[in-house]
Amino acid sequence: MAGSVNWTAGGPEWFLPAAIGLVVLIAGGVAWWRLLQRRRRDIDRRLREACRGVLANFVIPDGNGEEIQVQYALLTGRGILVVDIKDVEGHVFGSEAMQDWTVIADDRRFTFANPQPGLWDRIAAVKRLAPEIPVTGYVAFTGRARFTKGQPRSVALLEPLLQELEKEAGTGRQPGDGYLAAWDRLRQAALTARLDHPPGSAAR
Repeated sequence: MAGSVNWTAGGPEWFLPAAIGLVVLIAGGVAWWRLLQRRRRDIDRRLREACRGVLANFVIPDGNGEEIQVQYALLTGRGILVVDIKDVEGHVFGSEAMQDWTVIADDRRFTFANPQPGLWDRIAAVKRLAPEIPVTGYVAFTGRARFTKGQPRSVALLEPLLQELEKEAGTGRQPGDGYLAAWDRLRQAALTARLDHPPGSAAR
């Protein structure tokens, strides 16, 4: 029949290479996903070992009648540390004055929203619940990011930050009773918000 595909020799010539390519692509994607999951679990483990308390992926009131999502709040001997982790690969260019930051890699260039205002909003929300103790924070970039022009305010590299927390934990410095009371207040606020808004509810 005119126009029909000849399968008598085992299929068209393109079929086997395409199938192999698809399998390789899927296997690579699965391997990359597993690697990311291992990295995330390792980061979470190190944070929990280094800090007196860890709250992860929770929402709290923002003080304006809404709620705000926080990736990590860490109780340390110096107070509460709010951490937003970002994983981008390439040279990162950004500043407080820039609405969007740029990432330049070998074969691509893209932008993302300046993460500082979001971090500062999260710090303010945590401070509102724990006004009596120090609350600071960082946008922590993984080691795949490079800041050749210097790191903007409230930006850190994740690995040195983890090492600093682990070093502090090694000194045996413990949060005081006032820190623990403030932390419990934050934890209760996060639990209440979770009960009021089950997974899938919107939070900024």
